[in-house]
Amino acid sequence: MEVDALEPDSLRAEARLLLISGSLRHRSTNAGLLMTMRALAPEGVTATLYQGMADLPPFNPDDDGPSLPPLAADLRAQIRWADAVMFSTPEYAGALPGSFKNALDWSVGDDHPGSMHGKPVAYVNVSPRGAALAHASLRSVLGYLGADMVEAACVDIPLTQDSLGQDGLIHAAPVRAQVATALSALVSAALSALVSAALSALVSAARVAPGRSVRATTSRP
Repeated sequence: MEVDALEPDSLRAEARLLLISGSLRHRSTNAGLLMTMRALAPEGVTATLYQGMADLPPFNPDDDGPSLPPLAADLRAQIRWADAVMFSTPEYAGALPGSFKNALDWSVGDDHPGSMHGKPVAYVNVSPRGAALAHASLRSVLGYLGADMVEAACVDIPLTQDSLGQDGLIHAAPVRAQVATALSALVSAALSALVSAALSALVSAARVAPGRSVRATTSRP
């Protein structure tokens, strides 16, 4: 069977990561960790830092319909664009920060392809004191969403304000190496998910048009 028009997106050889900080604080170590991860992204990996959390409206189920608030629609679009999502959040009062939980709440009702369901996700803890209650809550929400937790990318990298340079990035080589290791684990999971999606597309195409050869075309670098 010959199929010339498989979705090109299902055959991408690059990974797209969305990085979400749970802190709105200026020079946040959570954001600094994710900014450093973005800077360390190798060729073939596009990492984007989500920056709309402060302006998201409070979640209201009455607004969760075809006409979403624009900023909530943008958040969902960024999640769908990504092959994997990395979080880094502090713990406030024994729980997730309210603004971060609000962003997660807006992601719950998305039933479109590319939503959190089945998407590789992970988190990095940067608090020297730990944030066990926040991360337990994050795991609970992501489990409810059906996300795929990548345990190898869930690591502790304790940081202080002194860990960040004037540009807000981490420059210490040993710490950057830890960040790169977590990044690599999430990228590997994202690429594996892309391969699985491509194979599923091929199988689906074969079932739709039995008796014809399958020919998948990809762009050459």
